[in-house]
Amino acid sequence: MKALITSGGRGTRLRPLTHTQNKHLIPIANKPILHYAIEYCVEAGITDIGIVFSSDSDAVPQAIGNGKSLGARITYIPQEAPLGLAHVVKISQDFIKTDPFVFYLGDNMVVGGLKRFIEAFHKHKSNCHLTLARVKDPERFGVPTIKGNRIVEIQEKPEKPKSPFAVSGIYIYDKTIFEAVNAIAPSPRGELEISDAHQYLIDKGYKITYSEITGWWKDTGKPYDLLEANRLILDNMTETIDGSIDDRSIVSGKIRLGKSSKIINSTIRGPVIIGDNTRIENSYVGPFTSIYDDCIVKNSEVEYSILLKECKIIDVDIRIEHSLLGNDVEIIKAQGKPATHRFLIGDQSRIELI
Repeated sequence: MKALITSGGRGTRLRPLTHTQNKHLIPIANKPILHYAIEYCVEAGITDIGIVFSSDSDAVPQAIGNGKSLGARITYIPQEAPLGLAHVVKISQDFIKTDPFVFYLGDNMVVGGLKRFIEAFHKHKSNCHLTLARVKDPERFGVPTIKGNRIVEIQEKPEKPKSPFAVSGIYIYDKTIFEAVNAIAPSPRGELEISDAHQYLIDKGYKITYSEITGWWKDTGKPYDLLEANRLILDNMTETIDGSIDDRSIVSGKIRLGKSSKIINSTIRGPVIIGDNTRIENSYVGPFTSIYDDCIVKNSEVEYSILLKECKIIDVDIRIEHSLLGNDVEIIKAQGKPATHRFLIGDQSRIELI
């Protein structure tokens, strides 16, 4: 069995972060989202992995490499334009050949891995096996109609959903999916929709089965989803201390402290992960916070947040929370107290004043 992972898309809902980096490379718990997808596949025994990436950027191949460090063998498949998920499958036929495969949307995260879904695919002798998640807002997703253990219809973002389930970003196929993606026409928005490919299989009488995701599943397409996925990962992490904590600091809960990092006269309430060469001084870091490499937090408070590489929070007298800070961001206290707000803001940024 092989795996096919997406790593393209514009990431418009995560701007301005995605103006300068691929959304699949944004760290959650200090590890790029795409690493989790690869690790899930390797844990399920799949090491032959294709990654489809946007041909106008080599950021993903440069970041992931040949996959050896993750226990995988990576083949890169360029996509010239974002023409739909079914198009991703279509252009990958030379890589997949006739093997069954897992199709994994690289910005999805799921607890428990993939093994039980693959076992169900083989047990039911399915042509297509989908994973379903019970959600509060199924109208945002593809919604299945279920009879017994089979899916008999899929509606894409229906106004009145027929079930509380969403089709998640984990699919398992045999070779019949290539018949479908080569037969369907582009949708009104000009893309080859994966839901149309699934409906083609249903209409042709192929066997489409499903598994329900019983733990947590996250499509990390929005800032809140990144923070929530970060919380879930940190909640289950193991503690390691490779840096130093001075005697004046108070640490409770699980923390992971990277090499050459220092905690000085600070309070840390885990779960918290702190990367390499980061300095926390005279500060408070609260639960569910990830701070990446080469950061400084001094005379400040932060919790339930993600700080990417080389962030600096210095002398900020109001606690920062529920925040996502990009690479090389500085938040510092201005000298004096001007009667106006003063901003230097990038394109498509969002500021909330309270």
